[in-house]
Amino acid sequence: MSNNIVLKKGLDIPINGMAALETIKTVSPDVVAVKPTDFKGFAPRLLVKEGDKVMAGSPVLADKQNPDILLTSPVGGTIQEIVRGEKRKLLAVLVKADGNNDFVDFGKKDPKSLGSEEVKESLLKSGLWPSIIQRPYGILANPALTPKAIFVSSFSTAPLAADTEFVFKDDLRAIQAAITAVSKIAKVHVCVNSDSSVFAGLQDATVHTVVGKKHPAGNVGVQISHISPIKKGETVWTLNLLSLAAIGELFLEGRLVLNRMVAVTGPAALKTGYVETLPGMPVKALEGCFDNDVETRFISGDVLSGENIGKDGYLGFFDNQVTLIREGRERELLGWANPLRFNQFSSSMAYFSWLLPKKKYNMDTNTHGGVRAFVCSDVYGKVLPMDIFPVYLIKACLAGDIDKMEQFGIYEVLPEDLALCEFVDPSKNDIQAMIQGGIDLMIKEMA
Repeated sequence: MSNNIVLKKGLDIPINGMAALETIKTVSPDVVAVKPTDFKGFAPRLLVKEGDKVMAGSPVLADKQNPDILLTSPVGGTIQEIVRGEKRKLLAVLVKADGNNDFVDFGKKDPKSLGSEEVKESLLKSGLWPSIIQRPYGILANPALTPKAIFVSSFSTAPLAADTEFVFKDDLRAIQAAITAVSKIAKVHVCVNSDSSVFAGLQDATVHTVVGKKHPAGNVGVQISHISPIKKGETVWTLNLLSLAAIGELFLEGRLVLNRMVAVTGPAALKTGYVETLPGMPVKALEGCFDNDVETRFISGDVLSGENIGKDGYLGFFDNQVTLIREGRERELLGWANPLRFNQFSSSMAYFSWLLPKKKYNMDTNTHGGVRAFVCSDVYGKVLPMDIFPVYLIKACLAGDIDKMEQFGIYEVLPEDLALCEFVDPSKNDIQAMIQGGIDLMIKEMA
């Protein structure tokens, strides 16, 4: 098996607002949200009530299906509020930080001396187990299973993504400790975008070099499809660098450390750069990075597959990027029929803006068209570097045909892997939602 992955398909979206490689502020949020909705397949059961005192690492929520899987508080403080939505769905537990930095001592451990069960036990007790994503379906990993392999992508090609080498320059020791620990559970594959990457020297893992920098080359799902495609009955786990850094700190320092550098990006950002903070940070804490007088969409993650959390929302557990983009509600005169649209990007060269290949655009949320029937073309195939038939897979998901979904690759994908298909889709269909609908049906029928 070659350790080089050559990708020729893909598309980089030329959007303005890349984060400057500097730390613009440190945010120590007064209130932090623990959101069970960040973890697909986690059925939350409350372990605390309003007014309870907690430390960093104290259990806050447990999974109803597997009580050993916990979500823990990222800070020491007091449970301020239990936030519920429709039908009393548990949306978040808000923890008011007290600033004392009290933490649960899990004990320092040498990953080299641990067995697989000891590693699992440490991750379960600390609340870091939910950071492991299981494929197929992108759900909470089952600690009773042994996966075929564990996959890590050390870079991101998503629009305006955080620079991983800048963000994790001080976390290499922790990331190596985490790789050593999880390698006791299964073989680890790490993908880098260059032989000179700081992550290319990681030990206790097989390192693969991805040749081809266009999005979605950094998606772990794309990398898995070229290293060891997921077949029916197989299970793999994935971890991102944020989770590895936290796991490494757990073993090296014996406590839960979730601090991270978050990229503030997007054409609606008044100031871009990096903020040192915690997951669950309220977006309002970025005051000064956005204009209150401009209708702005606040996205936890990137513009293609991030979550629209609103101005009152909280940073997601798996995200180290906030994207600010203007809400586009106006209609254009002539619209697509006007080829002289030098301020609009077109992946199909429908406008003369293709004459300016290095131009960046102040994109907004306007889709420039309405939903219509699928157009049969190879437009998806040009941007998806995976050996699947995306149109047939999408239609199988719409039809709820499980046999066809299996044939056309439902085990290999998550919605984020087809996000670019949604962007270039001339029919303006919500393809990620369609794929997620198919995955939800598979979980329901095949569990």
